[in-house]
Order: sequence, then structure tokens, then C-alpha cells
Amino acid sequence: MNLLTLEGIHHKFDYPLFSDVNLELNQKESIAITGVSGSGKSTLLHIASTFLKPHSGKVKILGLDVYEDSSSMLKIRRNDIAIIFQSHYLFNALNAKENLELSSIISKKKIDKRLLESLKIDDLINRNISELSGGQKQRFSIARALIKKPKIIFADEPTGNLDHKTASSVMNYLFEYIEDNNAVLFLVTHDEKIATKCKYNLNF
Repeated sequence: MNLLTLEGIHHKFDYPLFSDVNLELNQKESIAITGVSGSGKSTLLHIASTFLKPHSGKVKILGLDVYEDSSSMLKIRRNDIAIIFQSHYLFNALNAKENLELSSIISKKKIDKRLLESLKIDDLINRNISELSGGQKQRFSIARALIKKPKIIFADEPTGNLDHKTASSVMNYLFEYIEDNNAVLFLVTHDEKIATKCKYNLNF
């Protein structure tokens, strides 16, 4: 089943950024977007994830042209996609559990204990955010994103602030997730070793 399609995507700022980008991702597939800084990797992710409209071209998620149907776009954002950034963006005023509960309430999905166990954060659930290491914060950020059981994961340098061992563990989990949940992974990364694990690679 096709989950994400980009057709003839063109975008520019004060200068041309990229043009005629085409890709299609089906269940259990992954793509790594690589390239030099400023080449447009994160911009393409923002376009594909419905948060930046391209100058031309189409983005289809679950077969729907999201930039032509705003009501479908909002529903897809709420239920079908998740975005993971390099920075964790957890709420410091809430503890780890409360951060997850907020996502649970918004998505109307229960917190899956198996998810926390897989990310090895189940014993940290009652910690304050300030008590967590950078790797632990990022894993909670990933858990928060995955609570809704998204069909498409957009990850923008999700391991950029992690040590090699933690980065490998996090990526292994994301690949396991898309396999077990018939989902897809759209990954922006500078790490060539991680990129080679994806089915497709697009270099800018």
C-alpha cells in the first residue's frame, strides 16, 4: 500500500533549492535524505510532512493530495504522521510521564508499555526532564511521537545529539517499528552508515 508520494516537487527561497523531486514509499519502506548543509534536506521533510507548501508539485499521504484538501491534512497530522527532531522539545515543566500523557490525550491512544520497554525508558517514567541524559530525553521524544501509532515517521537528524551506541539502538527501534506496523520512515541524516540501512537514498 502506498503511504507517501511526492510528485514533481519544486521549491526555492532567494535561490533555487530543488526541482522535480519524485518519490514513492510503500508499507515497511524507508528513505534517507542526505547531502551538504543548506541543500534543502529539512525543507523537503517539512514539505513532505505537510508543514511547508512547495512552490509546485503534489504531496500525497494515504492517497490524499494534502495541499489540496486542508481538512484531510489536519486529520492526517493528528492521526497518521509523527515528526522527530534532533532536539527533543520535551516540556521541562512536566515530568517524563506527563510529557507522554499529553501526547496520549491529544491522540486518544494509550501509552504502550512495550514501547517504553523497547526504548529502555520504562524505569525512567517518573523522572523530571532535567534529570535525564540527552539520549534519554531523545528516547522519550521518540516515544511521545510514536504513541499515536503513526503510519509515517518523519525524522530530522534524530540521532544527531546521541552517542554511537544510543544512536544505533534508536535507529534499530525505528526500523523495527515500521516493519511491525506497516509504516514508513522518511529520514534526514548526515550519517552515511545510518543512511545505508534505508531501502532508498536521495542525496542533495
